[in-house]
Amino acid sequence: MDQSNNTPKPIAIIMDGNGRWTTQRGFSLIAGHKSGVTTLRTIVQHSVRRKIKVLTVFAFSSENWKRPADEVDMLMELFVTSLRNEVAELHKNNVALTFIGERTGFSKKLSNMINSTEQDTALNSGLQLVIAANYGGRWDITNACKKIVSKACEGELTSSDVDESMITSHLSLYGLPEPDLFIRTGGEQRISNFLLWQCAYSELYFCDVLWPDFNESHFDESLQWYEGRQRRFGRTDEQIKD
Repeated sequence: MDQSNNTPKPIAIIMDGNGRWTTQRGFSLIAGHKSGVTTLRTIVQHSVRRKIKVLTVFAFSSENWKRPADEVDMLMELFVTSLRNEVAELHKNNVALTFIGERTGFSKKLSNMINSTEQDTALNSGLQLVIAANYGGRWDITNACKKIVSKACEGELTSSDVDESMITSHLSLYGLPEPDLFIRTGGEQRISNFLLWQCAYSELYFCDVLWPDFNESHFDESLQWYEGRQRRFGRTDEQIKD
């Protein structure tokens, strides 16, 4: 197998372990999440060097609203601060930033910051960094179905028009390739309602390293692991070889 052509181009990451990292060290919770932001900056820069085309990260799930109110408030404020501070670095690395998820739950300040950051980086032609915030895979699929049903009710389509490609075209990541590689840090081995549709054939890589400790070497290890995988997409070994 030609390893040089087997590097994952779209990658998805669940950045798990900030809270446990904080607890183990006796730090404040904000310290763990700030360290997580620093790690993300490092991995984004390394993704640029490794010529990754799309990096989608799970920053805040639709279930995370169930966390203590003070933690949620702190995370929302950290979002605002991080976006404000990272725009220059994104431009420096030619990174375009987009968000997926339900934005109506965010404050006006955060929504405005998201919109302005997307607009400011839209013309960057390098890595596409996708932040999933207030996102859930079931929400994504449900939202797509609602849009399709609405079009059907307006007479724009019939049931025979509905297929996988139509559903895909109404999902949050439409227009971007589905992840080749799915990474989860922190030791848990589940996808936690992240990109359920899009990760149907992704290679799943789980590591025990907590997100604030995840570095370029750990990232390279995941890429090396991926390069050893044979992706069949339902085909046999013989068909792959042919």
